[in-house]
Amino acid sequence: MDIQRKLEILADAAKYDASCASSGTETRDSRDGKGMGSTDAGMGICHSYAPDGRCISLLKILLTNACNYDCLYCINRSSSNVQRARFTPEEAVKLTLDFYRRNYIEGLFLSSGIIRSPNYTMEQVVRVARSLREDHHFRGYIHLKTIPEADDELIAEAGKYADRLSINIEVPTESSLSKLAPEKDVRAIRRTMGRLRLKLDEASETKKDKRAARFAPAGQSTQMIIGADASNDQTILETSANLYGSYKLKRVYYSAFSPIPDASRSLPLKAPPLVREHRLYQADWLMRFYGFDIGEITDPLEGGMLPLDIDPKLAWALRHRDRFPLDVNRASREDLLRVPGFGVKTVDRIISARRVTNLCSADLARLRVPRNKVLPFIVLPDHKPAAQLLDSNRLLEIFRPPAAQLGFGF
Repeated sequence: MDIQRKLEILADAAKYDASCASSGTETRDSRDGKGMGSTDAGMGICHSYAPDGRCISLLKILLTNACNYDCLYCINRSSSNVQRARFTPEEAVKLTLDFYRRNYIEGLFLSSGIIRSPNYTMEQVVRVARSLREDHHFRGYIHLKTIPEADDELIAEAGKYADRLSINIEVPTESSLSKLAPEKDVRAIRRTMGRLRLKLDEASETKKDKRAARFAPAGQSTQMIIGADASNDQTILETSANLYGSYKLKRVYYSAFSPIPDASRSLPLKAPPLVREHRLYQADWLMRFYGFDIGEITDPLEGGMLPLDIDPKLAWALRHRDRFPLDVNRASREDLLRVPGFGVKTVDRIISARRVTNLCSADLARLRVPRNKVLPFIVLPDHKPAAQLLDSNRLLEIFRPPAAQLGFGF
């Protein structure tokens, strides 16, 4: 099989992994004339976005889509009738360098099916990163998928060369994992996450010592498949909160289950709505940056599910109308973060501006705040919402998106 056909197969096989992150690492470049690549802002196959809005392009491939495991939700499972391919480490290195020289990419996202053994697979993945760093002095971004059952020495070596490491938790509960992926062990996955956290903590403590060993400066992340089992959104968010607290993950990625050919009867017949994945990301941000607890985000009356027609912060505000309206010029930062339409940066700008002046409606316009969403929940010197509006049952209808006529495609 020629390398172009391998690339078509193995790039397509990698598309199901959503945790294609490329932010948070140390800054490197090759302006000194040594090596190749950088982690500075640039342009570019797999588009990932840094917190500052930069678009970073990564070559996203599997080393092989052959796999010993028969995970029911995976298109590359051992019983799947798909065409198999495999890159040698040298081919993966050459592809990365060739793509970089053509200004197609700024880094590499490398994963693999499990072949022979976890140690053998991890050693092949590490060989690619080692060759890029040591043989070709590649200074671009490298994200490696970690094999949970691999030896500590291989994990440590992967962290030496990679900017970020990730291990997929796969599904929200242990019972679902044992049913859908019987060869995988959630305890082994969590043990590896714990070992990674210890190594990351050690690297953080010795960060100022330039002689200290480098270890995955962009941290670790994971991914959960949504909709492959019966877990509700509250269970998913509880698992995420536990992972953030226990292992200091940079991100938990949510990937909506996609039906696959020749699927098991244990899997649902259709994919969950994509908007569910979007709502989980919004809820995840509420936990991480807005001070919300899980019990506040989901509603027991809704069966632990997030509403699909409105975002979770707005849903919380509508359930707690007694907390509003808030005086923008007096309310605390914690309370302002709970106003629908106010983001973290907007709240910080409001707090900074109100030290020298009283904010009014025109100031909100200058801050590019979605006024129609915000105004029912706030008080300003020149604005006070009507009491009957905030108490009205029609308030939800104001924010719910209007129904749209379905198209027929002709």
